[in-house]
Amino acid sequence: MSNHQSPKPPAALVLWVLFCSFCSCLGWILSAIHQLNGIGYAIAFFIATAALLFYRNRVFSSARPAVSWVKCRRRFSRAFPVAFLVLASLAFLGGVLYAPSNYDAMAYRTPRVLHWLAEQRWHWIHTEFNRLNTRACAFEWVSAPLIAFARTDRFLFVINIISFFLLPGLIFSLFTRLGVSHRVAWYWMWIVPAGYCFLLQAGSIGNDLFGAVFALAALDFALRARSSQSPRDVWLSFLAAGLATGSKGSNLPLLLPWLIAVAPSFKFIRHKLVLAGAIAMVAILASFVPTAAMNVKYCGDWTGAAAEHSEYLRGKPFLRLANNAVLLTIQNLVPPVFPFANAWNQNVQRWMPVAWRTELEKSFEPFGAHWGLSEMEIEESAGLGFGVTFLVLLSLGGGIAYSHRSAARPLASLKYGAHSKLVMSSAVAALAVLMAKFGLGAISRLAAAYYPLYIPVFLLARSQEAVVRTKWWRCAASLVFFLAAVPMILSPARPLWPANSLLARADATNSHLLAKAKTVYAVQRQRYDAFAPARKLLPADLTVLGVITSDDPETSLWRPFSHRRVEHVTATDSPQELHARGIEYTLVSAAVFNKTFQQPIEQWIAEMNGEIEARLSLELRGSGPGDWLLIRIHPNGKR
Repeated sequence: MSNHQSPKPPAALVLWVLFCSFCSCLGWILSAIHQLNGIGYAIAFFIATAALLFYRNRVFSSARPAVSWVKCRRRFSRAFPVAFLVLASLAFLGGVLYAPSNYDAMAYRTPRVLHWLAEQRWHWIHTEFNRLNTRACAFEWVSAPLIAFARTDRFLFVINIISFFLLPGLIFSLFTRLGVSHRVAWYWMWIVPAGYCFLLQAGSIGNDLFGAVFALAALDFALRARSSQSPRDVWLSFLAAGLATGSKGSNLPLLLPWLIAVAPSFKFIRHKLVLAGAIAMVAILASFVPTAAMNVKYCGDWTGAAAEHSEYLRGKPFLRLANNAVLLTIQNLVPPVFPFANAWNQNVQRWMPVAWRTELEKSFEPFGAHWGLSEMEIEESAGLGFGVTFLVLLSLGGGIAYSHRSAARPLASLKYGAHSKLVMSSAVAALAVLMAKFGLGAISRLAAAYYPLYIPVFLLARSQEAVVRTKWWRCAASLVFFLAAVPMILSPARPLWPANSLLARADATNSHLLAKAKTVYAVQRQRYDAFAPARKLLPADLTVLGVITSDDPETSLWRPFSHRRVEHVTATDSPQELHARGIEYTLVSAAVFNKTFQQPIEQWIAEMNGEIEARLSLELRGSGPGDWLLIRIHPNGKR
C-alpha cells in the first residue's frame, strides 16, 4: 500500500485515547482505595504526566505532530473547512456562554459523579432511580477530575469540543481505508460532523458524540494497523474499543465490525502476549465490563435493565427492528425546524390502527410508539439530521446518474477490498442489532456512532468523484452547513439569539407554537439550577439533603458543589435509617411518591415523624409544573 494511505495517526488523537483510558482506569483504581478525590487525582496526574514526559518519544514515535500554522491557514482558506470551523465556533460559543443543561447529564450522569466524589469511591447508590448505577460511565470518569478540581460542571463541555475537533480527521482516515476515494472523503470529512447529533452535543455534556469518536477511532486504528503493521496501532485500537463501549452501552454491537477489522493484525502482536494482556486489561477497565460486573452483582442483570425496571429493553426483536427503521427514517428526514409537528403527531395518532398502536406501546416509549416528532432538533433526540441524510441520498442518486461517465470502482480492486466490505457489512448488522434491542424514542440519537460506518457504502463508486466536482452538489453541501447552523443558533439549551427577551414580549395568546416556544426556552434557561427555589428554603448549614425523585435534574440540588450531599430516600427506609444517614430535611416529588410509595403521603409523613415545611411548584421539563414538598423529619420522636 502506498505511504499516503497509512500516515501516522495525529498526536492529538493518540493523546486523547490515552488520556480518557487513563481517567477511566484511574476512577476504578482510586475507588478501590477510597481516594476518589482531588488529592488522589492530583497525585495520579502528577505521576502520569512525569511518566508521559519521560517516555514521550516512545509513546508518540508513531504519531503525527500537530499541523503547522501555515498548513492550517492554507486548509482553512477553503470553503468547506471554513464552514466546519464556523459551526465549531458556534458550538464553542454556546458552551462558553451557557451552563450545561443536557437533561440526562443533569438527572444522572453528573449526579452519579457527585455521589462518588462525596463517598470518595464508586458505589452502588441507594436509590430507586437506578440509571445512577447501571449506565456506562467512561464520560463520567473523564468528568470526575474536572469536577473534583474545579468544583463545578461549567467546564465539562470542553470534553465534547475536543471530541468534535477530532471528527474530520477520523472520518477522512476511516472513509479512505474503507474504500472511499481521497477526493470524496475530503469533502465528507467536513460534512458528516454537521450531523445534528454531533454538532448539537459539541457544546454540551451529552455522551453520544464522545462515544462515537472512540468507535471510529477503534476501527480506524484497527484498519491502520493492517497497513502499518505497528503493534502500537493495535494497542490504541484496543483502548478505543474499550472506551467506545465504556461511553455508551448501545455501542456494544460495534465490537463486531471492530473484531473483524482488528483480527488480521493479531499476528503483529503474537510475540508480545504479556504486553497484549496488560493493554487488554486496561481496555477492559475502560470498557462497559466493570459496570456490567457491578450490574450482575447488585441486580443480577449485566445490562442493568432489571434494576431500572425497563420494559423498553424487552420485546419482539422483529417488531422493534421494523419500527426503529421507520423512526430512523422520519427522525433523520424531518427538517431542523418543523412547525407542523403537532399536526403530524395528532394525525399519526388518528391514522395508526388501534391494534398496531397497542402492540407498539408494549415495546416502545410513547414517543417512539406513536412516531412522534418535535418542532425543533434538540440534543436529547437529534440524529444525523435532514441535511446530511438528504445529501447522502442525493449523492447516491448523482453517483448512479454519473456512472456512465466513469466505471464504478469495484471494492475487490482495493488491496483490502474484501476485508473492508466485510467490516461495512458487519457495521450494518450491528445497527440492526441495536434496532432490534432498543425500544426508546430517540433511536436516531443512539445510532450516532453508527452513521459514519455505513455512509461510506453510499460513496464507494468512482462516479462519486464526478459528483463532488459538480456545482449543484457543492451548492447542496453548502445548504447542509446552513441548515446545521439553524438548530445551533435556535437551540433552547444555548440560544445564540436574544430568545428570552424577544419571546417575553411576544403575545402567544392565539399561537400554540409560540406559547410552547416561550415555555421551552424559559424552562431550558433555568434547568441548570432548576431546584434553586427549593435550595433557598434549606438551612444554610445543612450538609445532607434527602430526596424522593426520579429522572429530575438532581445536579441543581448539589450546588454549590462540595457544600452538601444528596441522599435518595426510598419506600423501604425507616426513620432510624434516615437519622443514621444524617437526613433531617427531605425534598419530595409528589408525582414520584404517588407512583413508587404504596401509601398516602400524609401517612408516610406521620410514620417518619415529619412535618411539611414548605410546598413548591417547579417546572423542570416544559410539560407543566410539578408539586414538591419540603419535609422535616424529626429525630427520636422529637418536634
